Amino acid sequence: MKKITSLLMLVFLMTFSVLFTNAQVNTSESKDTSSENVDSSKTTTTPAEEIQEEVISEVTTEEAEEESGIQVLKKKFIEGGAGFMSLPLICLILGLAIAIERIISLFWMSINNDKFILEIEQEVAEGNIEAAKELCRNTRGPVASIFYQGLDRSDQGSIDVVEKSVVSYGSVQMGQLERGLVWLSLFIALAPMLGFMGTVIGMIDAFDAIKAAGDISPSVVADGISVALLTTVAGLIVAIILQIFYNFITSKIDGIVNGMEDASISLVDILVKNKVVKA
Repeated sequence: MKKITSLLMLVFLMTFSVLFTNAQVNTSESKDTSSENVDSSKTTTTPAEEIQEEVISEVTTEEAEEESGIQVLKKKFIEGGAGFMSLPLICLILGLAIAIERIISLFWMSINNDKFILEIEQEVAEGNIEAAKELCRNTRGPVASIFYQGLDRSDQGSIDVVEKSVVSYGSVQMGQLERGLVWLSLFIALAPMLGFMGTVIGMIDAFDAIKAAGDISPSVVADGISVALLTTVAGLIVAIILQIFYNFITSKIDGIVNGMEDASISLVDILVKNKVVKA
């Protein structure tokens, strides 16, 4: 799973670099196009041609206004400043890589507990403890691992030993299920903080511009306030996205843990019922 996480991070970083490069190219192309339009407007034209050019320019303006969502994100990213906007974006990339890896792992660990318990019960009822342990080894997921530990201690003949083994190894499985969630929660808390830091720095730049110009006109403070607001929005959006993934992962873990607890009770009942251990 570490390879999957590294691969996802690499893909996200490559995608970010391509989008950022395209945004810069589009910006330069738009500047070149605007300069060409200014040069062409200087040539003399007839009244009919002027009317035609006005219609074409209006259509072009309407098409330019209908920008796609990706183009708007590129534009806002550049307006907010690459230095400030890249920090929440890095949190988003790393957080999504961890979240996707955890989701894939949790779905891979999930099995049909009822079917697995029924197969184990059949093997134990026939006295094939080794066959039941082999079935646990060939089955993925924490439930199978807990069953293997309980069956491996069943030869000691005490239910207390089996229960202690199941509880102890259940804690180990819990730690494996929650692996990586600490970093995901860190990125959830860090993204808005970085956004607020950009907000504070943008407001400082705005006040410095006011001090240098000696004027409080909107044009003086527009750049600083724009950076402040965009970085705040970016940090909040990243935190919201990662929080949704975090809640989904924790709910999935809770479901697996509940299945582990129910399966542990079923294992003890199976061993007592078939007189493998003494109650």
